[in-house]
Amino acid sequence: MSADRLDSAAAVARAAGAAMHHGPGDRPAPEGATCDSRQAAPGLLFVGLPGRRTDGGEFAPAALAAGAWGVMVEARHARAAVAAAAPDQVVLAAADPLRALQRLAHARVGALAAAGARVVAITGSTGKTSTKDILAALLSASGVRVYASPQNLNTEIGLPLAVLGAPASVEVLVLEMAMRGEGQIAELAAIARPDVGVITNVGPVHLELLGTVERIARAKAELLGALAPGSGAVVPADEPLLRPYLRSDLRTVTVGPGGDVSVATSGDGYLELQLPWGRLSLAVAYDEPHNLANTACAVACALALGILPRGRVEPRFSRLRGETIERDGVRFILDCYNANPISMRAALDNLARQQAQRRIAVLGTMAELGERTAELHREVGRAAAERGVDVLVCVGKEAREYAQGFAGEAHLCSAPEEARALLARLTRPGDVVLLKASRAVGLERAVGL
Repeated sequence: MSADRLDSAAAVARAAGAAMHHGPGDRPAPEGATCDSRQAAPGLLFVGLPGRRTDGGEFAPAALAAGAWGVMVEARHARAAVAAAAPDQVVLAAADPLRALQRLAHARVGALAAAGARVVAITGSTGKTSTKDILAALLSASGVRVYASPQNLNTEIGLPLAVLGAPASVEVLVLEMAMRGEGQIAELAAIARPDVGVITNVGPVHLELLGTVERIARAKAELLGALAPGSGAVVPADEPLLRPYLRSDLRTVTVGPGGDVSVATSGDGYLELQLPWGRLSLAVAYDEPHNLANTACAVACALALGILPRGRVEPRFSRLRGETIERDGVRFILDCYNANPISMRAALDNLARQQAQRRIAVLGTMAELGERTAELHREVGRAAAERGVDVLVCVGKEAREYAQGFAGEAHLCSAPEEARALLARLTRPGDVVLLKASRAVGLERAVGL
């Protein structure tokens, strides 16, 4: 974590607004942070967050025993932490450890910016994680020292942890921002202070919390509102719901048909993009249509940073986002980290283009759709039929509605384990099986993961 203004334990305490109860103030700053005592290790600051079921502060002694650089906890846990700490371990006390963590991350962004680093913040209803992964690969191939949010560190807890894990040498920090309600993107943007803000798209996600797509657009647009004048903004070209939030004092790059950056042609490991001044050809290690569209968004981000991409793009996609495994001649596409009506259709489009004896879609519940839950599940079932899915497997109570919109062979399962037993009987060599559901379903268990 050490960088300008955050090079010691005392500086970390000041930035976090915490009090030092133990340890040398001149100890070099930690290399990162964690809120999970099981991940505590030398070089990491353990932050004990109070929760509904467990109080992370109670695990401070265990984190110190595991060799953590130090701990930051509520004052009531400080005495036990001091008793467990070695002479060189640091114990910090804060009235609100989460707020202290966020303040520390905010200061860390400032330190990195002082050293010349820039921040890209990515949000959207779908595609933000893959766009993040592609942008990181794109910039790296162009010779840029880049650090991106690991996996799903994209919340009010995860984003600060991602920031604190960035190396001091980073030139571009790519951060993903999740949204579950109004005000959350603004909160994350206040921590990250992005130089470029990206909204991949707006769709019917989190309807249970926000009620309408218009309110979803307004919540996503908090990112645009948080940008300083002169910052870069990347938005879809065909999204009227974002128009009220566009600003003349931002350098806006639009993505998609009719926009500044769009997919022209693709095939044989290459993607050709249309830019305002001509064509850009990139070698890519993937060919899914939705990820080619995400690449256009990533290129727009690079342009907003003043970087013209070059080199072969080989992203390491986050786990359970389109990875494939093969067992006994059956290929499984594991796209079950998250799901909503937009991403479901994209995944079904990808399934439809696969060479296969049969195409089987194992679809679990899409969460947080509110009053439109049944309707939107039925629409996805119809989309599966239109795309030539041969067999549909519905996993979960709400997922049964998929079958109502699907005219072909359908099976109903209450849990992933039941689907696993069904697939063992149902699949045969040459089949391609898509697994797609919201995270809460844990659909990867249908293949024993």
